[in-house]
Amino acid sequence: MTDIVTRIADADATSVTVRGKDLVGELIGRRSFTEMFYFLLVKRFPSDGEARLLDACFVTLMEHGFTPSALIARLVMESMPGQPQAAIAAGLLSVGDVHAGTMDGCGAILQAGVLSGEDPAAYCRRVVAEHRAARKPLPGFGHPFHKPDDPRTPKLLELAEAERLTGGYLALLRQLAAEVDAAAGKHITLNATGAMAAILLEIGIPPAMLRSVAITARCGGLFGHLLEEQETKSARYIAELTRENIPYRGS
Repeated sequence: MTDIVTRIADADATSVTVRGKDLVGELIGRRSFTEMFYFLLVKRFPSDGEARLLDACFVTLMEHGFTPSALIARLVMESMPGQPQAAIAAGLLSVGDVHAGTMDGCGAILQAGVLSGEDPAAYCRRVVAEHRAARKPLPGFGHPFHKPDDPRTPKLLELAEAERLTGGYLALLRQLAAEVDAAAGKHITLNATGAMAAILLEIGIPPAMLRSVAITARCGGLFGHLLEEQETKSARYIAELTRENIPYRGS
């Protein structure tokens, strides 16, 4: 026998139970997708403010145009028509340390800073100096085309401010942004994933699960791309562009 148990869900012939709640009697028609997502991760239902902020994060990352995840999903859909799950899975594999998933790295920095008890300004200066010395990008900062600011970030921070969150993560993020600018000698974009890292930590999302929000949001957006791909066949056009614009030069 094993001592392993699950506290997530169970089902029998007449019922389904999710974290102690009856699926039919207490959840279906009573709780939203966002509330259930939070419930499964945090083990309690969110307050109205927490649900609004999590929902805002889902909406923020659901769509961003022809990103790598969208392109990959479209190409796989072209190769495997009628298999949307394969295209979605392939697209989600690109959500990582470069695209959409950088909230993980920023969240780790913010969590370490809050837990350290170190003076916030000194902590942020040290983190920025370490990244600059190693020539490593600071997660949550910089953007290839949103300059000088990411248009999504002020709205997210405005929503967070309205909730009067007190975990210290948002304050530390602002301090970090100030130190990034000071070290660079110019303004550096605080991107949406940096703002989301602080917000998600503030509302209790476990640090190891920050990227789950990006993955869940992008999954929804990719279905829109797959539907359009069926109509426009853009993957074939993309493949043709590579043949026309990336010439063979031999070995």
